[in-house]
Amino acid sequence: MSEIRVGLVGYGTAGAYFHAPLIHAAPGLSLAAVVTRNPDRRAEVAARYGAAAVDDVQELWGRCDLVVVASPNRTHVSTAASALKEGLPVVVDKPLARTADEGRELIRLAEERGLMLTVFQNRRWDGDFRTVRRLVEEGALGRVLRFESRFERWRPVPKGGWRESGGPDDVPGLLYDLGSHLIDQALQLLGPVRAVYCESDVRREGVAADDDTFIALTHANGARSHLWVSSVAARFGPRFRVLGSASGFVKHGMDVQEERLRAGMTPDTPGFGDDVEERWGVLGTEDQPADERRVVRTEPGAYLDFYRQVAAALRDGGAPPVDPQSVVEALTVIEAARRSASEGVVVNLG
Repeated sequence: MSEIRVGLVGYGTAGAYFHAPLIHAAPGLSLAAVVTRNPDRRAEVAARYGAAAVDDVQELWGRCDLVVVASPNRTHVSTAASALKEGLPVVVDKPLARTADEGRELIRLAEERGLMLTVFQNRRWDGDFRTVRRLVEEGALGRVLRFESRFERWRPVPKGGWRESGGPDDVPGLLYDLGSHLIDQALQLLGPVRAVYCESDVRREGVAADDDTFIALTHANGARSHLWVSSVAARFGPRFRVLGSASGFVKHGMDVQEERLRAGMTPDTPGFGDDVEERWGVLGTEDQPADERRVVRTEPGAYLDFYRQVAAALRDGGAPPVDPQSVVEALTVIEAARRSASEGVVVNLG
């Protein structure tokens, strides 16, 4: 396979700012066609990538070797299943599905057809998360006791659209949106979860889905994760605060890659994933003088590695960048969090 032709379903935020530029920059991948009916988006697809714009997913099947699903959440399962049945490997933007059972059914279908199925959990390649993971693996923190992680915004006026006002079938709300990333990162860092507690609220008028949610996870190894997603945070907490038996690490500010993609920077530009020095995190303890705490350079963010690994998996038959079974585990936690918030209970996962 000299060049892998990619068909992209959807050219909204996920498709236009994340998938299309990453696919275009990844060696061995070519953006061949995009499903979008919007005239302005069709023109941009042609001008920027030289890709065909088509009206429907059925028009992709003969044009591509890989399908990337970046359409609204409610379509993820049906579109991915259709592509697999057509004999095409699939990348699905998060969330993979509404429920763990739906995710398992997609995995079964992919295995039955002998096709790659993977999920765009790009935040595994955030520079700040890569830094935390390295510090934990090096033992710089000792045994991790608590992992705190936040995606907070100040958006008191709703933007509108299905993510804020959709019904259950739309899979809306911050728990499925940003929460999918935070839960995935917690599982990657600290392993399986045995108990879930969640508080989830709708704070703004005109919004139907959760916009202010807190999740507490108890991991099988005894560590706890405290995760926040909010659109009504008037002051932001640290992006990460990780407390260990030997030291702690605090990091403020978001990973820079989304900001740079939205600004039009191409992801293969030198320094694309480099954090600004003012936002590097600090490793140390409270009893250390400030000048003895260690400023830790942030690892470069590496979203492009996701699609590099996709290309390698299709060419060489290796593992995909994200095992979809790990995403099903995160969906199990999300379902438990929804139940916890609804019933006001701690949900035990065994």
